[in-house]
Amino acid sequence: MSERIVVVGGGLGGVRSAERLREMGFDGQITILSAERHLPYHRPCLSKQIITGEWHPDDALLSFSGDLDAEWRLNSPALHLDPKTQSVWVPGGEEIKYDGMIIATGVDARAMGGAPRHDPRVHVLRTLDDAVAIRKNIRQSQGLVAVIGGGFIGCELACSVRHMGRDVALIVRSPALLGGVVGDDIGKKITEAHVEHGVRLATGVGIKHWVRQPGGIGIHLSDGQVFFASCVVLAVGASPAVDWLRGSGLVIEDGVLCDATNHVVGAENIVACGDVARWPNLRFNGAVRRVEHWLNAVEGGRAAAENLLVGRSHAKPYTPVPRFWTEQYGMRVQGAGLPVLGTDTTDVNGLTGFIADGKLVGIVGLESPGKIITETPELFRQNTVDANRPVWTQPAEEETKVASTPEVLPTTQIPVPEPVAARASSVPPSVSSSMSPPLQRRRHSRSRPEMVRVGGGRARP
Repeated sequence: MSERIVVVGGGLGGVRSAERLREMGFDGQITILSAERHLPYHRPCLSKQIITGEWHPDDALLSFSGDLDAEWRLNSPALHLDPKTQSVWVPGGEEIKYDGMIIATGVDARAMGGAPRHDPRVHVLRTLDDAVAIRKNIRQSQGLVAVIGGGFIGCELACSVRHMGRDVALIVRSPALLGGVVGDDIGKKITEAHVEHGVRLATGVGIKHWVRQPGGIGIHLSDGQVFFASCVVLAVGASPAVDWLRGSGLVIEDGVLCDATNHVVGAENIVACGDVARWPNLRFNGAVRRVEHWLNAVEGGRAAAENLLVGRSHAKPYTPVPRFWTEQYGMRVQGAGLPVLGTDTTDVNGLTGFIADGKLVGIVGLESPGKIITETPELFRQNTVDANRPVWTQPAEEETKVASTPEVLPTTQIPVPEPVAARASSVPPSVSSSMSPPLQRRRHSRSRPEMVRVGGGRARP
């Protein structure tokens, strides 16, 4: 009987990890469990081309290897995991056994206390269906569109709504857009661009209460302002999709706790990747954290697959320099590293450099792709990885919010046909080729899945 690896999560991290399994010569069964009814798609376009209608939903579908040969289980979210028996359950009471597992469930849109989420005019944006519903609501209504939250998603949404010619209000709890993530100077320029393009901006405010009426929803703010909106989008962050892991014995506070090689702490033959994984990046002080960036799902998915196959004893630490981007009103903001660690800023060849403990830990630039490419290697140079450092040490309690670490079980190596080209990601082949997905309109070519099952029902080719 052949080995089976179950990938839980049918998004970017899941499909890229499955591809890497095949690239490394794994010839067993790959089963991909997806909570969604769609095959994998690009999420960055949801707040842009899908909302505006520039792209049809099919345009967002991801390309993936024609040699994947995986069993896709759409509309089949994982419901429960038992690491001891190496079993996962899906709707209908079906138990699926695995020899290895890759957790790539990503994040869910964060709930907002007091918001009338049951009202069809109130939305979140996480999935393709969410984006389609928001676009439909905007097109079928008149009046103000209110976006709650001033992070990347909230700002991109406001930009898209203005592109559609609709009135939009951006309601933000923090005093500045993007929460200081990109630095004060760039944050100020982004804020000014929104105001110049007619966005009604309310910063440094909270929402006192909501009033639902037939013609719209009244939003009463803490500073006395009242907005009356026909469509509301809550963009207040995301939470790791870990509810299905409750009762499994794994540590799931703010994501799935992993060691530096992506192996899940306290489990055997399980790795995690992408937004849901919380691991110590030994390149950046080893503090345990999650990284919610597009490229981390790609690189992390590939590294997790590699380390699963070679086994914990032969695995290599996953030590990326994260990269991210956003585009608003034709202005492109790009960043690398972990600016959130910075305690001070400095100028780096015209970029905003973030400094911590005397080292450059992040850079952000506005309309400076060439400089980002030039300066990113400096982040690798200044943030080296100690090859002798153990892949797991109990971090300080304030960093992990975990009182103790579960026992790390010995991980057996899953047989892989020779040769095995194991190479956990540390330095990307080229910075320029790994910044972000192309945004030009195109219909993505993609392989045809060998088997797709919807909701655990009969397979269809």
